[in-house]
Amino acid sequence: MLLVDPTPRLANDPKSVKINLTAGTGMEIEWKDGHHSSYTFKFLRDACPCALCEDERGKAGVKAGEAPKLAPGALPLFKPAAKPISADQVGKYALRFAWNDNHDLGIYSWAYLREVCPCAECRQQQG
Repeated sequence: MLLVDPTPRLANDPKSVKINLTAGTGMEIEWKDGHHSSYTFKFLRDACPCALCEDERGKAGVKAGEAPKLAPGALPLFKPAAKPISADQVGKYALRFAWNDNHDLGIYSWAYLREVCPCAECRQQQG
């Protein structure tokens, strides 16, 4: 489980956000401290911060952004690629995606998105 520090900080404040809904390629955030984060939509869907998804990840022993593990002997089922149908700003602190699998419960705060940044530098710091 990730512990997100909600304290406003320069690192948790985006300078610019680009969501590539039409191209379906993901989201780019340039943070005010100069850091750059690039998220695929699959990563973001697998990192959904809602209570239901957090609980499922906890039971499966996977980190935010990791694909769910298959049960031993289970065959992978075809699932359409994760893609948001829409993305909306929530106040000044977050985004909410409505996904093509009818899931729309997660509110992705800027602090959470910075915490789960998948770049090599951040992954090394995350352990």
